[in-house]
Amino acid sequence: MDIAGLQETHASLTAQIAAAESQLANLKESLHATENLIRSANGARTETSPQKWPLLEDEYRRYGRQMIVSQIGLQGQLKLRSSSVLLVGAGGLGCPAALYLAGAGVGTLGMIDGDQVEESNLHRQVLHRTKNVGKYKVDSAIQYLEELNPHPTYIAHREHLSSQNAPDIFEKYDVILDCTDNPATRYLISDTAVILGKPVVSASALRTDGQLMVLNNPPNAPGDLSGGPCYRCVFPKPPPAESVVSCADGGIIGPVVGTMGVLQALETIKVITKQPVEETQEPTASDHPALHIFSAYSNPPFRTIRLRGRRANCAVCSSNATVTLHTLQSGSTDYVQFCGSAYPPQLLSAQERISADEYKQILETKQSCTVIDVRDQTQFGICKLENSINIPITQLMNETATTNVDVTERLRSLLPPNTPAVDDKDPIYFVCRLGNDSQLAVQKFKELGLDRNGERFIGDIRGGFKSWKSDVDPEWPEY
Repeated sequence: MDIAGLQETHASLTAQIAAAESQLANLKESLHATENLIRSANGARTETSPQKWPLLEDEYRRYGRQMIVSQIGLQGQLKLRSSSVLLVGAGGLGCPAALYLAGAGVGTLGMIDGDQVEESNLHRQVLHRTKNVGKYKVDSAIQYLEELNPHPTYIAHREHLSSQNAPDIFEKYDVILDCTDNPATRYLISDTAVILGKPVVSASALRTDGQLMVLNNPPNAPGDLSGGPCYRCVFPKPPPAESVVSCADGGIIGPVVGTMGVLQALETIKVITKQPVEETQEPTASDHPALHIFSAYSNPPFRTIRLRGRRANCAVCSSNATVTLHTLQSGSTDYVQFCGSAYPPQLLSAQERISADEYKQILETKQSCTVIDVRDQTQFGICKLENSINIPITQLMNETATTNVDVTERLRSLLPPNTPAVDDKDPIYFVCRLGNDSQLAVQKFKELGLDRNGERFIGDIRGGFKSWKSDVDPEWPEY
């Protein structure tokens, strides 16, 4: 069989496996719902066999240690059992949050995520297992949760959140957890929750730091300034698209994102079990909205910033809201446009870029050139091209153009100490992990005049080390 036939067979088998796994997940969901109905029937009150206690015997044993805590008690446990929580994202935040909410006895847990489990997820996304690589994250997570606690109802939404499906999905839940990693989705989650009157527990994590907020709490109607602020109230303008760094680019320590996910679960339990405040009772410090900041390598690692209330001119929770259910469902609220392009920048012309294979030919023919790796020193230490020079992009972008400075001396000042002299005519190629920062580096070098007004070629390796691995060296470490 030729390669085309093998690829067609592979695609067919992959599709059949995905369909079978989806059918199996649906059957498990139906079985679980049936088991819940059986348990409910066995514990239901009847005239001949009245139920003496509000919880099942197994539930008293399972949740007893948290029910004896005064802030929870029996009434709090009953609230948890009757509540429904949606986690948007089954990754580093969603996994620990779901784990503790299921353990605490939340009655219905929904998870929405259209991604599949990858090996790179496993160091921090603690519900997934090596054997589940390739499965939908929501199915992998729920498989684990069902083994932990069979009492809750688990609902898998195997899709990505969009402005079209968000209202219908959110409507079924009491509390929404924002466990995502990009601004566009965060604004969508917050906007939808405000419109439908749902509190949001939002967290984020990157490298060694994390943030946590409880938004739209209490979830009063738009225009009611006594309601909790929304995401737009805290961040009226999104960050510049080029400044947004993902875990894939910036890195993340597993326990850091785990800490934030556990805190999300805790704040959700507090929202669900909170006692109603009497009109005569003064609000306490814990009633005020706050931004909690965690930094693993700081001492102390936690600090809290008190947030302002709702903005009177907020686009979604003010009396003059411009974001409504209609604008959501019609698609007229474009979150990607609002937050900036989600696609990698294409800053250079085709003439300023070479492919990984073309650079391989340059090495094989021993053409004289300089290759500069603009990853940070930590990544450079993991793997690097032979004879490459490391100048981190953060260092390079801080350079400013100056006059009356010899170009050769300027280049020498940028290079690390003890770097061999670079020929004035040698072409310079920049490389990075994905081919994005390298484009910025090319532009910066030309801005500094190091191309000698076009006499020296300065360009980048298109696609970076991702292309190098796929097109040149399959053994190149992928991290």
